[in-house]
Amino acid sequence: MKKQWYVTLFENYAKTYDNECFTQGTFGECDFLEKEFSSNKSLKILDVGCGTGRHAIELTKRGYNITGIDLSESQLKRAREKAEAENIIIDFQLQDARNLPFNSEFDAAIMLCEGSFPLMETDEMNFEILKNVTKSLKPGAKFIFTTLNGLFPIYNSIEEFGNANTKDGNAIYRNNSFDLMTFRDFNIT
Repeated sequence: MKKQWYVTLFENYAKTYDNECFTQGTFGECDFLEKEFSSNKSLKILDVGCGTGRHAIELTKRGYNITGIDLSESQLKRAREKAEAENIIIDFQLQDARNLPFNSEFDAAIMLCEGSFPLMETDEMNFEILKNVTKSLKPGAKFIFTTLNGLFPIYNSIEEFGNANTKDGNAIYRNNSFDLMTFRDFNIT
């Protein structure tokens, strides 16, 4: 069976992922999350699409109980290596956010830097992620996530933006196209 593009993309990306320009805001992002969580360290938090664990690790260092899930074994391997280097223990699990095994287990969920959403090809697949994360949360829990700005590609060249913010060794984006009917950006990374 052919691997999905998002599985292939992240297979060899773990070692360089943390150097990308869009991953440099971890501390500020975690400061924001702490404010949203009212610094309540008793919360059990699900980090969806945790990647190399940058938010999970920082929040754990700040005293939070985090479970990190991702579809990429290589990203999770890197997350485990980083956590071990920091001498902290985090429950990192290989999970597909479209089919989560959790039921009302978490007080909050985060899905930052497009950690799963909106990487899927269809709105239905993205909806499955939202539905499964919601199912994993206790009633009244917070779900904080980011998504790409659908209007950005209308007024800007993704390729030019990427090139202006890319350093040696970072991902390069080429052959961008934007479908105005679906608000989907297609590119070669």
